[in-house]
Amino acid sequence: MNLLFDKVEPSFSREQIKAWLPRALVLLLLFLTIVYPLWQLFTASLMHEGGWSLRHYLEFFDAGGNHSLAALGGSVVVSLATVVLAGLIGIPLAFLFERFELPGKRLLSVLATLPIVLPPLVGVVAFMVLLGDSGMLPRLLQSTFGLEHQPFRLQGVTGILIVHAYSFYVYFFLFVRAALKRLDGSTIEAAQSLGADQARILFRVVLPQLRPAITASGILVFMISMASFSAPLLFAGNFRILTVEIFKNKMQGNMPMAIAQSVMLAVISIVFLIFSLRQGQEGGTAGQKGVPLPPRPIRSAGARFAAVVIATVASIFLALPHLTLLLISFVEKGSWTSQVLPDTFTLDYYRAVFSDARVSEPIVNSLKMAALATAANLFIATLMAYWNTQTKWRFARAGEMMIMLPWAVPGTVIAIALIVAFNQPHWFTGGAILVGSFWILPLAYFIRHLPVVYRAGHAAFQRFDPAQEEAARSLGAGSLMTFRHVLLPAVRPALLSGALLAAVMSLGEFVSSILLYTYENKPISMAIYNEFRDNLGGAATYGVLLTILIFAISWLSEKWGEI
Repeated sequence: MNLLFDKVEPSFSREQIKAWLPRALVLLLLFLTIVYPLWQLFTASLMHEGGWSLRHYLEFFDAGGNHSLAALGGSVVVSLATVVLAGLIGIPLAFLFERFELPGKRLLSVLATLPIVLPPLVGVVAFMVLLGDSGMLPRLLQSTFGLEHQPFRLQGVTGILIVHAYSFYVYFFLFVRAALKRLDGSTIEAAQSLGADQARILFRVVLPQLRPAITASGILVFMISMASFSAPLLFAGNFRILTVEIFKNKMQGNMPMAIAQSVMLAVISIVFLIFSLRQGQEGGTAGQKGVPLPPRPIRSAGARFAAVVIATVASIFLALPHLTLLLISFVEKGSWTSQVLPDTFTLDYYRAVFSDARVSEPIVNSLKMAALATAANLFIATLMAYWNTQTKWRFARAGEMMIMLPWAVPGTVIAIALIVAFNQPHWFTGGAILVGSFWILPLAYFIRHLPVVYRAGHAAFQRFDPAQEEAARSLGAGSLMTFRHVLLPAVRPALLSGALLAAVMSLGEFVSSILLYTYENKPISMAIYNEFRDNLGGAATYGVLLTILIFAISWLSEKWGEI
């Protein structure tokens, strides 16, 4: 019997265990932080009075019982309209910037991407000051034309769509402009040689090559619009939007309905994520062959003048929210009442930020939580991107799907899922209740922005030449040394760029923050929201400082990405 057992070899060698243990721990972490909360959310939506039930979904689809169905319809309508408006702005701008030589093109390119560094909540505040009740522009028109009442005010669906169009056209602009850079110019030249006119070339040659980029940006804008919270919260009024309804139900104590609404929103978002990934696989190589045509110079004096006028007007429009925010940050509290423009200014808000610890605390909290979340993002994303591209293992696809889930699931849903999962002691948290603690927000930020860092790392590792790793191993370098001295230097710029982008998004995060923050970890976004009604100058000051932080980090990200 002893001889029999002596011949049995262990199933796993020590080397195999050392290789698989880190992967198993990372997969467990991803499961517990991403899949487990969403699964708990789903199962909670099927519970009623201690038993399984579809009651909450029946209430959701009961048009007469509550506003959930109307809110879902409102979200879809607003998102579709946002896609159309953002496309109508972003696609022509991409053609204008890429196909023509414009005066001041470099400056205009920077201005065209300004909305991307304006956090959603800060942008909404700027638009409300500019165009909302008692806004600068309505007051100016009223005063100029001697009107009895202000001619308009930004509110309702119109307000949401204007903010969305301004904020989201950048995705169409960037995606389509990148596709135009890769456009196969030989097909256009061939069509011209065959006598095709410009319209025919546009619709039969150019647009088919741009279809993947337009479709991908349209799906992305639809998903972002469905998840949008700041603009609907402050502009929607009586118009129902699903993200706002989730927030209202949670704040009113109707968690069962908030949970059911969150599940429905998550399902829609995940379906669009799958569709988006499929589109990316089908159209990933479109328009990447051949030599692109150079930009066409504008020879007509009239056309050049028109281009200058359009560029100037566009520049003012794009910079106006930022300039408005900066102006209001210097306005003395209570001094701006009925005037068209404020006339009493102060530096008190900025002094307070740098001299009063209570005023600067939200900024410090946001920096601290963004740093914690981003460090965890960088560590996990680097490991997963390396394993999924440089090694073969059976759970690579499952790990990637877990990481990409938060890319589709809105922040509102993530926050509700975390409340459901960690509102009671759990072995994963060492028996602590995370909800109501400092750590719940860094966890939310980590989950929300992990896909950003992972995609950056995944793309960088895919471009890495495996021959370099093989050469290092042939010279006797071990796995760790090869990773540290060969792979990591090659992918470091992309990883740092992705990490800095994740930090930017964490700093401006509002959707998850409003549902999860406590007095202990109050972030800058909540400071802006709380100050907005009573102290507009204070809210604007926080907004300016947040925008400066985001701009600085974005600049670093771009510079490091070029290394």
